[in-house]
Amino acid sequence: MALRLWASSTANALRISVASTAHLSPPSSLSRCFSTVLDGLKYATSHEWVKHEGSVATIGITDHAQDHLGEVVFVDLPEPDGSVGQGKSFGAVESVKATSDINSPISGEIVEVNTQLSETPGLINKSPYEEGWMIKVKPSNPSELESLLGPKEYTKFCEEEDH
Repeated sequence: MALRLWASSTANALRISVASTAHLSPPSSLSRCFSTVLDGLKYATSHEWVKHEGSVATIGITDHAQDHLGEVVFVDLPEPDGSVGQGKSFGAVESVKATSDINSPISGEIVEVNTQLSETPGLINKSPYEEGWMIKVKPSNPSELESLLGPKEYTKFCEEEDH
């Protein structure tokens, strides 16, 4: 238990950034000393991303986060049909370095869970914005998206945190 708390604290202290994928949005030229941050996504200071399309928002951890965690070996995700609250934990990621809670950047009803991650958790490292997504949520309060960071703000946040 103490090791899990230490690992979680360490992972949270390391805070993480984002990698690009061709068919999302072209990457911003915001890749300085860390991973690329994508346009078209919103970011939480706890290093999760949100892509809001229509009535569904897809959530995962940023490339910056997966890079700091290292090789992901296990993912604990909720069941579909549950709900998440903004800033509340909905699962955990275990890597060779640490275990870290995953917090939801927005509130809503879970409509889909990426079941591939239980068999292939490394998808988070390989493709954090596409194959490595974690949950899809029907937002209960879409205005919460406005409280999240845009790509430039998230890049600045990561740079300041890493220094």
